[in-house]
Amino acid sequence: MTSICIITGSTLGGAEYVADHINDILTKQGIEVTLFNQAQLSDIKGRSHLIVVTSTHGAGELPENIQPLFTDLANSSTDLSPMKFGIIGLGSSDYDTFCNAVNIAEEALKAKGAIQVCESLRIDVVNNFDHDATAEEWLPSFITNL
Repeated sequence: MTSICIITGSTLGGAEYVADHINDILTKQGIEVTLFNQAQLSDIKGRSHLIVVTSTHGAGELPENIQPLFTDLANSSTDLSPMKFGIIGLGSSDYDTFCNAVNIAEEALKAKGAIQVCESLRIDVVNNFDHDATAEEWLPSFITNL
């Protein structure tokens, strides 16, 4: 049975809502899911499948609740080469740092050997008002590549 870990980076809760929806969809498909809204490095170590759902905060940064995880990851010798991952990002195209947190997470995970299995989803909250449905449409591209 496939097991997927979902972690969120959220400031106002939008990414958490999307993660909860993805969690529900995967669970209904019989997939074991673990969801962390305040993930630590120990929560993702040893995982084989990871979905990061994050908004972009401030000047193109990761939200505060996920920054410690990525700081710890960068400062560790953790090998994530067995891990396959995908990322869902939420951001506003009104900013030139649109979904930059996605770029940060991609680079950090790849730097530790994790394998990105599909293109990251970048949801523009200015033009897209159904984040859950958009994430649900992206999900098969992740699942089929595991």
